[in-house]
Amino acid sequence: MRYNAYNQPIGDAVHSFQQPDKPSIQMIEGKYSKLEHLNTSHLDDLFELLCDTDNDLNWTYLPNEPIHDKDEFSTLINNRIYSEDPYFFAIVDKTSDKALGIISLLRINTKASSIEVGHIHYSPLLKRTRIATEVQYLLAKYVFETLGYRRYEWKCDSLNDPSKRAAKRLGFTYEGTFRQALVYKGRNRDTDWFSIIDKEWPNIKQQYEHWLDEKNFNSDGTQIHKLSIL
Repeated sequence: MRYNAYNQPIGDAVHSFQQPDKPSIQMIEGKYSKLEHLNTSHLDDLFELLCDTDNDLNWTYLPNEPIHDKDEFSTLINNRIYSEDPYFFAIVDKTSDKALGIISLLRINTKASSIEVGHIHYSPLLKRTRIATEVQYLLAKYVFETLGYRRYEWKCDSLNDPSKRAAKRLGFTYEGTFRQALVYKGRNRDTDWFSIIDKEWPNIKQQYEHWLDEKNFNSDGTQIHKLSIL
C-alpha cells in the first residue's frame, strides 16, 4: 500500500501513461475469421441471418426491436457504418466469406483508458463455433496491444444469463450490478458489469491461444478442452 505525505492510502503509481487511440482499423484477421469494419457489402448476409423471424429471440437484450424489413435494416446498418462510438465490425467467416454477425467497441473513453465490447449479435451459424471465440480474442488483443487500453469492459442486462456465462468463460471478472441502470424497450434494466484489465491480459491471451489451437479440436471440429477449464 502506498501513502501520501498525509498518511492517506493512495493508488499505485502509473508510470509513463499515454492515452490510448480510438478504434480506426478496417480489418482484423484471424485463423478462422475476420473482423471487418461494417460496410454495405455485409448487408445482405446480415439481413438473411439476423432478421429471419425464427431468430427474433436474439434481439431480446439488444437496444433495437427485431427488424424484418430490409429497408429498415439497411437504415440501421448505414447508421452504424458511420458511427465512431460505437465502432462496428462485421464478423466474417474466412472460409465462406460470409458475414455471420455484428460486434462493436463502445463507450470509448481515452482519458480513462477504458473501452467496452458490446452490441454483440451472433447469428445461429456463429453460436458455439471457433469463430465466436476467436473474434473475442482478436478484439481483446486489438484493444490491449494495438490501441493500448488499461480496462476492457463487458456489460449486460442482469437477466441475460447467456451473456453473463459468456463473459466469465471469456475471462471477464464480475464487478457488480448497477440497479435500475436504465430503461429500454419500456422495461427496467439492472446492468451487470464485468472487466478485464491490462495486467490480466497476458494470461488470458495464452488461454485463448491454447483453446484456439488446432490440436484442441477433434476431426469433427468438437473441442477437446473447454476454455473455462484452461
